[in-house]
Amino acid sequence: MNTKNKYLLAITGLLLVINVAAQKEIPPAGGTPKNFNLPEKKSKKLLNGLRTTMVQYGSVPKVSISLVINTGSVHDAPNETGLADLTGRLMGQGSVSMDFATLSKKVAGMGGTVNVSVGKEEVYVTGSVLSEFAPDFIAAIADLVIHPGFPPAELERLKDDMKRELTVSKTVPQEIAQAAFRKKIFGDHPYGKLYSTEEQINSFSVQKVKDFYNKNFGAKRSSLYLAGKFDEAKVNVAIDKAFGKWKAGPDITNPVVTAVAKGDTLIIDRKASAQTTIMLGLLTVKPKDKDFIPVSITNSLLGGSFGSRITSNIRENKGYTYSPFSTVLNRRSASVWYEQADVTSEHTVASLQEIEKEIRRLQNQPPSVEELKGIQNYEAGIFVLQNSNPDGIIGQLQFIDKYNLPDNYLSTRVKNMYSVTPQMVSEMTRKYFDPAKMTVVMVGDQKAINEQINKAAPKKAF
Repeated sequence: MNTKNKYLLAITGLLLVINVAAQKEIPPAGGTPKNFNLPEKKSKKLLNGLRTTMVQYGSVPKVSISLVINTGSVHDAPNETGLADLTGRLMGQGSVSMDFATLSKKVAGMGGTVNVSVGKEEVYVTGSVLSEFAPDFIAAIADLVIHPGFPPAELERLKDDMKRELTVSKTVPQEIAQAAFRKKIFGDHPYGKLYSTEEQINSFSVQKVKDFYNKNFGAKRSSLYLAGKFDEAKVNVAIDKAFGKWKAGPDITNPVVTAVAKGDTLIIDRKASAQTTIMLGLLTVKPKDKDFIPVSITNSLLGGSFGSRITSNIRENKGYTYSPFSTVLNRRSASVWYEQADVTSEHTVASLQEIEKEIRRLQNQPPSVEELKGIQNYEAGIFVLQNSNPDGIIGQLQFIDKYNLPDNYLSTRVKNMYSVTPQMVSEMTRKYFDPAKMTVVMVGDQKAINEQINKAAPKKAF
């Protein structure tokens, strides 16, 4: 065999190997996600009102434990925004009997950590430890919450941290947009207040922290969740001993939202900014509403997933932005749908026009069965994946408790996702995504934005 033929034979063989390898690397078609089946949960309520929910899950000898107190910045007084946050930070410094260093060392010896965080409507005291230490961890967090030390020596340091974070937040366009958007949507309701002021932070004292704690913490506002491997009998004894004598405290309450959906536009000037941060949205259905799951699927198709229409349009096709997204933000008293995107300054109005175009298109023409099925597969898969660990299960348990949903909500959610039809998506878009009712916030170069608005007239978006 001559050299040329040997060379051709070698090339042919190499191509065959590559072809076979390529064929082997083709992944199999994904299966349809199945319904999520929650392991058996056991719930009870102490005489003081504390609710407990336990789920045995997995085989790893660890347990996740989460104490959720239904209070937060939603209960800040009108002139004391940030006090709930400070209360949580100071609580995290230790109890009367154990400072932070002692508590951290003790929990580390259990193979875990303890965290205290404050949200809009909840204070979370959470951690995961080796199974054998579940009773000890319960005792430790009970001591922390029922007998907080609120050490005066830590107050000024924590207040300084809050002031530094406030200063940084007011320079970040995304946070500026969020604050302005929520203020427009909710007005003076606590949902509309994201920022404290330096003057308010300076006014906070240990006594004010104690007053907030005494007014808002208690067993009736609290739930304890456990998921993982643990001895139920020992855990129940530990809960009764640690939390049984905690004060009942107040019932769960939330200020009523009285905001009315209406179209409004706000431009916040950032001179010479190369980008504009856009936020637009409106109030929408809450988790207990029958349309909540269809609206969630519609959101994912419209802007809430990487393959969504708005993302494909202004990111992939137009190149106006890198990471647009939409979401449904749920609160106990209201839910909001919004789209957010950082777009190049010269394409601010064009981006708004394209977003509105996609909304109008979906209102007028249902998606194809194939497009909708792709979104349903994505959402169902994400839902099941999120619940594949103890912390995810606790998150879902808290969700159904917070919004007073039936126990079968979790086990039927995947089925209900797949029951959404293309016609329902268009109906949801017409019913809940009216551009004329949307609030629009733009943080960018106001002069450049106004020039685009004037040039675009009469084809103004929103």
